[in-house]
Amino acid sequence: MEKLQLEIIGMSYSQSQSGAYALIMGEVGGKRRLPIIIGGFEAQAIAIELEKMKPSRPLTHDLFKSFADNYHIRIKEVIIDKFKEGVFHAKLVSEHNSSTSNIDSRTSDAVALAIRFNCPIYTYEKIMAEAGILMDDKKKEPEAPGAGPAKPPEKEGLKSYSLNELYELLKKAVGKEEYEKASEIRDEINKRKSRDT
Repeated sequence: MEKLQLEIIGMSYSQSQSGAYALIMGEVGGKRRLPIIIGGFEAQAIAIELEKMKPSRPLTHDLFKSFADNYHIRIKEVIIDKFKEGVFHAKLVSEHNSSTSNIDSRTSDAVALAIRFNCPIYTYEKIMAEAGILMDDKKKEPEAPGAGPAKPPEKEGLKSYSLNELYELLKKAVGKEEYEKASEIRDEINKRKSRDT
């Protein structure tokens, strides 16, 4: 399977889940984004290393890095290899004494370790096609007051929208960089597409 390299685009506070964050991974050289909901502690572990902050005592991921360095274990790459029931799964591809191993990991932990080991992060095209969100770089012209179609009334939940309306909502959410909302809409679209096949 063809691997796609990812980079960290940013993180934003979750509007719908208390204490959660949306980690935004972007396709290197591409326009697709992979929004991943992670916990507050994991977001902190990623942010601390990205900002090159040094806590007074080592955090768990820092301890793991020191342990691995001490025993000459190297993480070569991280692969986000599954997207199942709305949850991303990852594996650490590690090397020790010329032997390679794959270790199951939560995606947030895998990303936190990838930063510390300075190793690449990948996913597969299948996962990006299923869970990714395409960024549209076309700038929308501002509309004159009163121009354009009337805004549709708010509906109760995503289930009440048609598939075409969901695609339109997805486009708007991505345009506003509301990645968490976009991922919820994407999941609803995927549920409907899987029921239809």
